[in-house]
Formats: sequence, structure tokens, C-alpha cells
Amino acid sequence: MSVPEVLARIREVEAAAGRPAGSVRLVAVTKGHTLEEIEQKVLPHGAFPLAENRGQELRDKSAAWPEAEWHFIGPLQRNKIKYLRGVSLVHSIEEVWQAEALAEAAQKWGHAPALLLQRHNGEARKHGFLPQELPLALRAIQATGLEVRGLMTMAPYDDEARAEAVFLETARQAHDLGLSELSMGMSDDYPLAIAAGATLVRVGRNLFT
Repeated sequence: MSVPEVLARIREVEAAAGRPAGSVRLVAVTKGHTLEEIEQKVLPHGAFPLAENRGQELRDKSAAWPEAEWHFIGPLQRNKIKYLRGVSLVHSIEEVWQAEALAEAAQKWGHAPALLLQRHNGEARKHGFLPQELPLALRAIQATGLEVRGLMTMAPYDDEARAEAVFLETARQAHDLGLSELSMGMSDDYPLAIAAGATLVRVGRNLFT
């Protein structure tokens, strides 16, 4: 697929779900791709967020295009905080200390990224807050002064029924917590996520094939 094809598919699924056109934003995941590939295959097709899950790649690519809207979607370790200076949204907060460290760094930067809290999907190897932990975690993270916009989750692979259930459960909990942003869905399952209420879909592989 290509960026125009993915964008067209997003609009198609939006319409089929009865959602307003433009209610879902593509987040273009550029991990593992060169500056040349990104410049040729992604940048000509619109202004949407670019995302990385590795600190060093984020540092190098955001330096090439500082005017772009950059998101961080990977596991956040303490030694990666310094790379997030130019990021507008962090999708992957799974511990309160991560928000506290970002809030401390933001005082030096003069600006702070907004946050999404990662909701665990039930798989043993996946990360995130358990659903029952989220209300308390949300209050603790909001106490840092950073803006929490919503939730992020990753659905189980190769199980469409379970993926749909995870997306719907995440959307329901975000609503109950008063959060409006939902980062759900990747290359293989973003149509299911859009139907469940995703506002951000993280697509990488499909943009470069």
C-alpha cells in the first residue's frame, strides 16, 4: 500500500462507522526507514504526525524535520527522556515515574509533551497499566501538571475477535475517565480500531510497501 491508499481506507472506514470525516488521524510510523524513504514515500502526502519508538532515531529524524509534529510511541526508559524534547505527544506512558521525569525535563525545555496512558491488553508480554490501575494512575499523572489526552493500546495479534474486544473496552474506559484521544490500531488492524472509536492510528509498514 501507500500513504494515499491508507488515507483513503481510513476515510472509507470512518464513513462506514458513521463517524465524521477527519475524526481519525494517521500517525506515520517511520521506524527503521531512512530519511530518503520518508522524504519520498511519506512527506509529499500531507501534514500528519510522524512517530518513532527509538530515542536515537527520533533524535536524528526530528532534527531533519523539526517543523513536523513528532510523536513517541515506544517504551520509555529514563535515558530516553532527553530525546523527547521536540515531541508533542507520548503514546506509551505505563508508569507514573515516566510522567514525573518528563515533567521535570519539561521545566528545563520550557514546554511539555501531552501524554497517552498505555492500557494493558491482557497479553503476558505486553506493557501498560491494568484497567483497574488506570483511574489512580491518571490522577497521579495529572498531578504532575502534564496534560493527559487519552489512552493507547495494542491489540493481540492474529485474533480479530479479541482485538475488537480490546479496542471497545479501551474506548469505553477512556470515555468513563473523561479522556477523548484514543491511539489504537496498526497496519494489520486499524480498520477494527477505527470502528471502535480510535482517533489516532499508528501505521508504518503499509506506508512503505
